[in-house]
Amino acid sequence: MASTILPGTGLGSGVDINAIVKTLVAAETDPKSNQIKRQTANNTAMLSGVASLKSALSVYQAAMKKLNDTAAPSFSAYTATSSSDTTVKATSDNTAVPGSYMVRVENLATSSKVATKNFEAGPSTPIAEGDLLITQDGVTHTVKVGAGATLQSVRDSINTSLAEKGISANIVSGADGSRLVFSSTMTGKETDISVGGIADLEIPAGQEMVGDGAGYVGEKAEDALIYVDGIKVSSKTNTVTGAISGISLDLLQETGTDPGKAIKVTVGENTEGLKTSIQAYVDAYNTLVKTANNLTATSKDEEGNLVLGSLTNDPTTRALLSDLRKQLATESNGDRLTSLSQLGINTQKDGTLEFNGVKYDTAMKEKKLGADVQQLFSGTNGVFERMNKAIEPYLQTGGILDTRKNGLDKLQTDLTNQQLALGRRIDALTETLTKRYVAMDTLVGKLEAQRKNIVSMFNSIEAQQKNS
Repeated sequence: MASTILPGTGLGSGVDINAIVKTLVAAETDPKSNQIKRQTANNTAMLSGVASLKSALSVYQAAMKKLNDTAAPSFSAYTATSSSDTTVKATSDNTAVPGSYMVRVENLATSSKVATKNFEAGPSTPIAEGDLLITQDGVTHTVKVGAGATLQSVRDSINTSLAEKGISANIVSGADGSRLVFSSTMTGKETDISVGGIADLEIPAGQEMVGDGAGYVGEKAEDALIYVDGIKVSSKTNTVTGAISGISLDLLQETGTDPGKAIKVTVGENTEGLKTSIQAYVDAYNTLVKTANNLTATSKDEEGNLVLGSLTNDPTTRALLSDLRKQLATESNGDRLTSLSQLGINTQKDGTLEFNGVKYDTAMKEKKLGADVQQLFSGTNGVFERMNKAIEPYLQTGGILDTRKNGLDKLQTDLTNQQLALGRRIDALTETLTKRYVAMDTLVGKLEAQRKNIVSMFNSIEAQQKNS
């Protein structure tokens, strides 16, 4: 609790007690106070620096993940293009062969849609309790139907329990009543849904819906049917792999039976695409290194004083950059392409990478390294695999950066406690010194009063002697 301080000037001595106490307390506590302030500022800066470094490392890891996405490969040696991406979309991998192909989509793969018999009472129709058995492609799913169920509540139970299986249900109502309609995301011949277990909801396999009866809606589920250069190919799904070696075809629209409407798919070298992907990796790496460099840099202020970065001389940051540089220098497992320098990628003095496009173009043209680039980056012991192994100890939960942050947080708490303790010491010291100086001032006041009394007494005696 802060002490109460008397008016600045002592009544007995005329001395400014508050000023004296303040000076004495400052002389005693300022060194510690200044130390705590410096340490708090440094610790706060380091916490910010660690957070920035972790964020930059996460961004770098995300960039590598995107470039290494198997669903959208960035390092394929070949690229496939379609004369109509809205009809047939083509994607190639490193096993593709340059060439062109005519693709005609006679029909797309379709999914199953079946409906129960018609219920005149509509969605509120009571449904008997039991196990509803929904079968598709040889797999049976059980949906529990409890007492007091209705057509609507059965629909809700199906959607809740089978959504992840790709099976859904809805109610279609017309003038004559309602039906429970089942749909599926699974496509292909002989994948039609059948329903059993509860008599009113039974839908026999392969039965056509006639009148008020149950059955399939429209047509049965069918395979996709395409022709590649006149060769017939069928597929259970609308993603066709294996029809053309190294090419995946996503079927989006039917072209019909007219050969003249076939879509041309062309496969060629992906030199420019690979160049763009390599540049994207170099940019991602350089962004991380520049962030680390900025955090560890030193500079001068306007008065020429040295200003340290938030992580200057930080051993964790130095170790991280060293680990990353080691991965760049490590050779990969390829037969012809084993290092980044062969593609014109070199490390500069500041640790960032330089990508020499001319050297890359020459290597790709003369040595035909396209098929080896993916192995260099995405293959076993490739750049991405090595880099991810190197940064995982820093990013993982409870890892190096988390441990570093926890240590800094603990120090921050300790500094806060030290500041609180110093505040209490300042209050106590201020109160103690104030009491002492007030006591001194009181004593001086008493002595002064006594002096005045004695002087007054002698003055009285002297005056009496003069008058006698």
